[in-house]
Amino acid sequence: MSAPTSASAPLGPLPPLVDPAAELSREEVARYSRHLIIPNVGVTGQKRIKNAKVLVIGAGGLGSPTLLYLAAAGVGTIGIVEFDEVEESNLQRQVIHGRSDVGRPKAHSAREKILEINDRVDVRLHELRLDNTNAVELFAQYDLILDGTDNFATRYLVNDAAILAGKPYVWGSIYRFEGQVSVFWEAAPDGRGLNYRDLYPEAPPPGMVPSCAEGGVLGVLCASIGSIMATEAIKLITGIGESLLGRLMIYDALAMTYRTVRLRRDPGRVPVTELVDYDAFCGVVSDEARAAASGATLTAPELAELIDAGKDIALIDVREPVEWDIVHLPGATLIPKDRILSGEALAELPQDRPITLYCKTGIRSAEVLAALERAGFADATHLQGGIVAWAHQVDPSMPTY
Repeated sequence: MSAPTSASAPLGPLPPLVDPAAELSREEVARYSRHLIIPNVGVTGQKRIKNAKVLVIGAGGLGSPTLLYLAAAGVGTIGIVEFDEVEESNLQRQVIHGRSDVGRPKAHSAREKILEINDRVDVRLHELRLDNTNAVELFAQYDLILDGTDNFATRYLVNDAAILAGKPYVWGSIYRFEGQVSVFWEAAPDGRGLNYRDLYPEAPPPGMVPSCAEGGVLGVLCASIGSIMATEAIKLITGIGESLLGRLMIYDALAMTYRTVRLRRDPGRVPVTELVDYDAFCGVVSDEARAAASGATLTAPELAELIDAGKDIALIDVREPVEWDIVHLPGATLIPKDRILSGEALAELPQDRPITLYCKTGIRSAEVLAALERAGFADATHLQGGIVAWAHQVDPSMPTY
């Protein structure tokens, strides 16, 4: 992360991003009357909102409140990039979906809820995986991008594609009890351009920053951060207020504090001229872990067969205690990853029998496997796909999270 400076006075409003539409109908005047009587918004501001084309990446935790409020505000065209389906675990925070939507495409569920709120919105679905072959062309169709994705590969892709398309975007991030929001726009006027690489010049090492799926997130945190993202979108569209461009807002829900730090351009960054392979750039696992896992990986059915045959295996769960409390494999021992990587728990691992490591999805266990190989453990493997794979392939009665 590039070193931010302490907060200082905002740099002033940006020009409106969108030209106003020709008119508002009688029905629209009635619907948006609470906007129209705000001096800074007024009829012209609402016409800009009506004429805006906003692309939201993801209809998940942050996309849910953002989409609902953009629709309610009267954004004329809303695009949704989403290829996933609704799962029961989504309902804790993804409020645009309901019980009856489980198993349905998230994009379809989100469109229905948007049109229920405001049937004047043109909802455009992009049911695809965003990648370096389609991102720039897609972004060019919109005025503004909102990114609430939860992995670094997609965040860098969004950033670089927005630069090449010349578009601003609002970025949000959530983890456990903390959220962050900023606005990035390389082509901003008056030399104010900044992008995500000024905040994170390099991706964190693989496994360093857990996703929400691994680390968890307080559901209501999504509402706080999503509403800020939607607010920033409306401000950019209408040209009112002080944008978060050049500032990072950090919200701590436990302390109930907001603080803002000034961002600066990284003097050493290289201009973005093309899109790259972002999975390779960020890495799901480190090269060392990938090498360690090669030839030392068991599938869930293979591990189950060894256990059923009476093989004496030391099953080591490298997740966190709260995850262990949810579900764990019978006969396993909990030794969290960080205790092993620090060397603190190496003495607790047996050296007289094979070790099989497992986590939730196989990423953390691969990193631990590499550490064990460095420490001289010759007979260690890890479970491919983690306990999730075990639940799907061996024991469907096991709860997943």
